[in-house]
Amino acid sequence: MAKDIPIGNGSLLISFDADYTIRDWYYPLVGQENHTAGHRFHMGVWVDGVFRWVHDPAFERTLRYQENTLATNVELTCQPMGLTIWAQDVVDFREDVLIRCFRIRNHTPNAREVRLFLHHDFHVYGVDVGDTAFYDPMSHALVHYKGRRYFLMSGIEPGQDPGIESWATGRKEVQGLEGTWRDAEDGILEGEPITQGSVDSTLALTAYLGPNADSTLYSWVAAGKTLEEVRALNGLVSFETPQVLMERTRAFWALWLKRRGHDSEDTPPFDDLCARSLLILRTNLDNHGGIVAANDSDIVVISRDSYSYVWPRDGAFVSRALDEAGYPSLSERFFNFLAPLLDPGGYFAHKYNPNGSLSSSWHPWILHGRPELPIQEDETGTVLWAMWQHFRSFRNVDQAETWLNHVVLPAGQFLTDFRHPETDLPWPSWDLWEERWGIHTFTTAAVWAGLMAAGHFAKAFGREPHASLFHQAAEEIRAAALARLVNPETGLLYRGVRFADGDPKGTLVPDPTPDASLLLLPQLGFLAPDHPVMEATADWIMKELWVPGVVGGLARYSGDRYHRGPDVPSDV
Repeated sequence: MAKDIPIGNGSLLISFDADYTIRDWYYPLVGQENHTAGHRFHMGVWVDGVFRWVHDPAFERTLRYQENTLATNVELTCQPMGLTIWAQDVVDFREDVLIRCFRIRNHTPNAREVRLFLHHDFHVYGVDVGDTAFYDPMSHALVHYKGRRYFLMSGIEPGQDPGIESWATGRKEVQGLEGTWRDAEDGILEGEPITQGSVDSTLALTAYLGPNADSTLYSWVAAGKTLEEVRALNGLVSFETPQVLMERTRAFWALWLKRRGHDSEDTPPFDDLCARSLLILRTNLDNHGGIVAANDSDIVVISRDSYSYVWPRDGAFVSRALDEAGYPSLSERFFNFLAPLLDPGGYFAHKYNPNGSLSSSWHPWILHGRPELPIQEDETGTVLWAMWQHFRSFRNVDQAETWLNHVVLPAGQFLTDFRHPETDLPWPSWDLWEERWGIHTFTTAAVWAGLMAAGHFAKAFGREPHASLFHQAAEEIRAAALARLVNPETGLLYRGVRFADGDPKGTLVPDPTPDASLLLLPQLGFLAPDHPVMEATADWIMKELWVPGVVGGLARYSGDRYHRGPDVPSDV
């Protein structure tokens, strides 16, 4: 569930697969509206009467990033064709435009004409109905559009003015038609000026190479909401030149990695892995604040759904990491994104779309014949915890005061009230793995952390009655957890407890399954790392859940089947 090279700017996200073909195109929100629907944007080469797509096995492909920036560094070598292509791709850091550079080397002693074919299989708004593709003589470019989504494709050949002269539009996925990429395979495009319905397009750029010589081609795709907008972006690229926009984007991301607020002479620079992780993480952050779990159309084939959603808990942990790395403005965007989404009842829902609307869910509203909230209560708790950690570090008082009234106080009241009256533990909800309903130890710790945070907020802003209420509830929960969620015989944490037959008035049944989520309790402050119960539990989990062999890593819990590798023992 991961593409090999994602690049983006917070509103336009593009992902390449292992064959160096574009497979995902999100715009204008990261994670929402995938305008490829997972279909392949082919790329091919014609020389000496021979045509090959770059995903052909004859091509040797090396896909990397340029160091300390969100720019690709791709090498494509086809020995039978005597060619190497060095490709670089960037999404401009400010404008919604993909810019691509292809340096082509002729490895033969003969002068040659090389044609590069770029195919565009847009499914605008994620569906292939009602699209239009046409050649725009005003910009000498191809345009796809539907509704308020426009995509303009152009390029420049050596020694020529910007624009394309070789192109085709056509129909696809209907009446047996495969698309204009098939038209390209003879090295010549037919030039149909417009096609509507289920459509695609292909353009060609030509380079003339001397013996053992190089030549460079550029192409770009502008995204916008009107024809005028993409024409203006096309004019910007043509005027500024693709080289200038690519260089400014490389420089921006290199500078972005140096923006940590705690940089000093004593602070070591990010290592390569940390820097690359931050850059890739940034591609999953929408400029409006949503922190999207994952963006990959491949999973849609399996489940007809995706991971392009904002889970409040996941975003809370990411925002904490961003704060630690020195990027508090991104965390603040996330909290501002979530603030208006809190339910009037004081809790966050299962997950949200990047535009803030409620997303798809599999948590039922009725369970065991009774109405139940379809939530994971830890999501509300972890957001409050992350908010307080953020405020402690950066003291953004004006912003935090609005969070206090719109999020902290109502959520704190909810966590105080949403408890099992006989145990003082949180009321049953779904676990963080979204598989089991009950009272879970991680959820309990997250609720405790959220209440402690709400109490600290309330005290800081002079709301003493609220602070006392929230802190008292937190103390009651922690005492109940140590009494009921620790195995008295082994001294190990239970994963949680459930009620026999799903009846909250019934008997509590402990769940002794080792679960990796228990390792998060020290991060939330619920148990110190050196607490005897925590130390014993951590040792037990590492022994039971560490995966031997090539895969390595830690299983979520004993017997976990999710994306299980073939070399994982059945008891892990």
